[in-house]
Amino acid sequence: MRILTLSGSLRARSTNGALLHAAGSLATAEGTAVTTADIGGLPHFNPDLDGEGAVPPAPVAALRKSVAEADAVLIVSPEYAHGVPGVLKNALDWLVSSGEFIDRRVAVITASPNPAGGDYANTQLRETLRMMTGTVIDEACLMVGTVGARLDRDTGEITDPDLTTQLKAALKALTAP
Repeated sequence: MRILTLSGSLRARSTNGALLHAAGSLATAEGTAVTTADIGGLPHFNPDLDGEGAVPPAPVAALRKSVAEADAVLIVSPEYAHGVPGVLKNALDWLVSSGEFIDRRVAVITASPNPAGGDYANTQLRETLRMMTGTVIDEACLMVGTVGARLDRDTGEITDPDLTTQLKAALKALTAP
């Protein structure tokens, strides 16, 4: 099993990045290969750059290749102003018409300092991914509230055993046959 991870945050010390790293470590410990796609260098979505007969920009081609090679995709993202961060939406826009997400197993984890755990972004991402004909595994989707209190701010390690249990269950659901 190969999981591709995407982070909706570009911050170096992002709690969502730490959560993504923790999930990746848990998956690797279970024998799953995990890679992370860098979406920060993608150009702004412009269909004119990718029309019929055009060669997509190199970062776009690399992202598409990574998604195509994965068995599943795990997205970990914050919520910005009750929505999906622009960098993540941009990456998904580049994948909409290319077909890599068709029937791809996908999980969404949103994390927020707010107790609701990024529920607006989680709902929006799941709807977008379903429209892209990804197979959203509902049991693998989480909303992690008060995330800062559940991670060590210096190391990014999970300090809440319940969160570790939830991540393991989500990964098991995502990787189930």
